[in-house]
Amino acid sequence: MKSKYITPILIGAGIGIALYSCGGGIPKNAKAVTNFDSNKYLGKWYEIARLDYKWERDLDNVTAEYSLNEDKTIKVDNKGYNVKKDKWEQSVGKARFVKKDNIGMLKVSFFGPFYSGYNVVAIDPDYKYALVAGESLKYMWILSREKTIPESIKADFLIKAQEIGYKVTDLVWVKHDKAN
Repeated sequence: MKSKYITPILIGAGIGIALYSCGGGIPKNAKAVTNFDSNKYLGKWYEIARLDYKWERDLDNVTAEYSLNEDKTIKVDNKGYNVKKDKWEQSVGKARFVKKDNIGMLKVSFFGPFYSGYNVVAIDPDYKYALVAGESLKYMWILSREKTIPESIKADFLIKAQEIGYKVTDLVWVKHDKAN
């Protein structure tokens, strides 16, 4: 009688462990930056462009603020203005490095044990502009410390994104016309 409960418990535990450890992937043709300085990356970023997906649909004025938690994980505080609901939305999560803390390969969680890849694949020397790849070709972001990005940086990032395999014609260009 007791043995019929053991198998489901073991399967559930195995799935839980697999889900906890998953995330942190990177697209096949992408490479996370090395010599990454997480302290320089901390602070506020404006989302310039993204591949749209469920959690950011209808959002403009999107920002991400990164700060260091006491446990050495990174607090991720995303905010955006939902143009359809006419209100600000916020999502707070945490990120941790997948390998070493000097490689821009992280995994981010907003929902408990579920993690997704967050990979800095291009960044300028002053940490003012970043190209971020998700764990697959469904997720990509162009970030800036300002509400705009120079055309030359934008062009370089779009070329790099295409080389990785992203369909850049599907990018949503984020408006920044409200203060948050």
